[in-house]
Amino acid sequence: MSEQAILPQAAIYLAAAVITVPLAKRLGLGSVLGYLIAGIAIGPWGLALIANVEDILHFAEFGVVLLLFLIGLELNPQRLWAMRRPILGLGGAQVLLTTALLYVIGVGVGLAANHALILAMGLSLSSTAIALQTLTEKNLLATSAGRSGFSVLLFQDIAVIPMLALLPLLGATAGGEGEGGWFHALKVVVVIAAIVIGGHYLTRPIFRYIAATRLREIFTAFALLLVIGIALLMAMVEMSMALGAFLAGVLLAESEYRHELEVEIEPFKGLLLGLFFISVGMSVDFQLLLEQPLLLVGLTVALVLCKLLLLLLLAWRGRIPTCQRLLFAIILSQGGEFAFVLFAVAAASGALPATLADPMVVVVTLSMVTTPLLLLLFERGVEPWLQRRNHTPRRPDDAIDAADDDNPVIIAGFGRFGRVVGRLLHANRIPTTILDHDPDHIDYVRQYGYKVYYGDATRPSLLAAAGAAQARLLIVTIDDPAITSEVVRQAQRHFPNLTIYARALDMSHAFELMQLGVPVFQRELLESSFRLGEQALRHLGLGAYQARQAVNKFRDHDRALLQALFEADALEKRIDITKQACSEVETVLAADEEALEQTRREGWG
Repeated sequence: MSEQAILPQAAIYLAAAVITVPLAKRLGLGSVLGYLIAGIAIGPWGLALIANVEDILHFAEFGVVLLLFLIGLELNPQRLWAMRRPILGLGGAQVLLTTALLYVIGVGVGLAANHALILAMGLSLSSTAIALQTLTEKNLLATSAGRSGFSVLLFQDIAVIPMLALLPLLGATAGGEGEGGWFHALKVVVVIAAIVIGGHYLTRPIFRYIAATRLREIFTAFALLLVIGIALLMAMVEMSMALGAFLAGVLLAESEYRHELEVEIEPFKGLLLGLFFISVGMSVDFQLLLEQPLLLVGLTVALVLCKLLLLLLLAWRGRIPTCQRLLFAIILSQGGEFAFVLFAVAAASGALPATLADPMVVVVTLSMVTTPLLLLLFERGVEPWLQRRNHTPRRPDDAIDAADDDNPVIIAGFGRFGRVVGRLLHANRIPTTILDHDPDHIDYVRQYGYKVYYGDATRPSLLAAAGAAQARLLIVTIDDPAITSEVVRQAQRHFPNLTIYARALDMSHAFELMQLGVPVFQRELLESSFRLGEQALRHLGLGAYQARQAVNKFRDHDRALLQALFEADALEKRIDITKQACSEVETVLAADEEALEQTRREGWG
C-alpha cells in the first residue's frame, strides 16, 4: 500500500475515533460502543470511506495480542497457579456447558452434527477484547466478577487450541490431513517450549543489553519485536497468538523490566484495540442483515440469552456475590473475536459451509454490540435497584485484592545512597518497590531478593505501574539533581496524596526541593560528615558526650542557617549570611562551653 493510500486511511480512522468515542463516553455508552459506531459509520455500509475491511481486521487483531501480553505481565506464575481452580473450574464449566447447550440446540433445528459442534464451540467463546476493555475502563478487574470473568476468558483462550485442532477431524477434507496430526501437535509443543525457555532464560540478558544503550526507542522496538515474534511463532503452528503473548507476559512478570514494558506497549495496545473495535463495526454485513433481519437478530438475542442464563447459573455455583452475578454474566455474554478465526478456518478447510459461517459472523458481531448496551442498562437501572435492595455499597472493599506491587514505599534510584535506605527498610520487613535506570546494577541487586524494576522514574506512567497511586511514601535518591526534581514534580502533579522524601545533592539542590514543598530531604554527605567530624573531635581529646553535643549543636545551627538562606530574597543576602556562618558557629559553641563543663554522665568521658 502506498504512502498516499495509508495516510488518508489513518486520518479517517483517527477522525472517526476522535469524534465518536468521546461522544459515546459523554452519553454513557462506553468507549467500545463508540468504536463500533465509528466502524459502522466509515465502513462499506456507512459512508464507505474504507473498503479493505478484512485486511484491517487481521492487522487490528494484534491489539488483542498486546492486551493479553500486558495481562500476562500482571500475573506471575505463582499467581497464575493460585488461580488454577477458577480457571479450570469456572472457565472449563462455561466452555463445556455452553458448547453442549448450543450443540443440542443446533442439532435440534436440523444442523449436521459436525456443523452444530463447530458453531457451538465458536459461539461459546466470549470477546476477550471487549470484556477486558470494559473491566479495565470501569475499574472492575479487582472485583469478584472481574476476577472470575478474567479466569473464564483465560480458559477460553486456552480452549481455542483444541478447538482448532478438532477442525480437520470434523471437516470433509480431514482424511487428506490425518498424517499431519501428530506432527502438528509436536510443532505446537516445540513452539510453546521455545517461548517458555526463551522467556525465562534469554530475554533478561537481551533486555539488559538493549537497556544499556539508554535509547528508549530501541527498548520500545525490541518490546514490540518480542511480542510480534511470539505471535508469528504461534501463527506458524495455527495456534492462538494471544495465548502465546499471554504466556510470554507471565514469564516476564517477575522481570525487572516488567513496568517499563507495560509503559512502552500500553499506547500501542490502546490504539490497536480501538482499531480492532472499529474494524469489527465495519465488518457487519448489513446486506445479509437486510435480507434476513428477523433470523439474524433472533439468533443474536437467543445466543446472548443462552449465555446469560448459563453464566448466571455458574456465578451462583461459583459463589460470586449476588450483586455482581448479573455483571459477570453480561461481561461474557457476547460472541468473541476467536469465533471469527474458528469459522474462517473451518470454512477454508471445508468443515463448515459459507452459508452457515457468514450469518454466524454477523451474529457474533451483533452480539458484541449488545454488551455495552446491556452494561448501560445494568448501571442505570439494575445496579441501583440491587443497591437499594441489599443495602450494599456499589463496589465492596472486601472484593478488592491488593496487587503484587502495592508496596507502601517506592524508592527511585538505588545507588549508594538509596541502597542504604532500602537496606534499612528491608531489614525492618517493610516491602519496597525500587526503580532504577542501570540494567547491570539492577541485575546485581535482584540477586539479594530486592524487588527492583528498570525504568525512568520521571515518567508518570511508570510511577503508576509501580503502584504510586496506592503507596504511602516515595523516596527519591537519584544522584542527578535535575532528574530528582523532575521526579518530585511529576509525582506531586499525578499523585498528590503521595508523601515524598528526597536526597539533596548540596545546599542549592536543597533550596530547590524546599521550593517544591518536599517535607523531608537529606543532603547526601551531611550526616556522614558529621559522623566523621565527631570521630575527629574524640581523637583530638573531646569526650564522647562533648563531641556528640558539638555535632548536635552544629546540626541544629546548620538547619537554621539553611532555612535563613532559603528565606533570603536575594543572592547577595545569601552570600552575607554564608559569610557570617563561621562566627555564628563559634558563638553558639562558646556559649555552650560552660554548660558542657558542668555536665557529667556515666559512660561519657
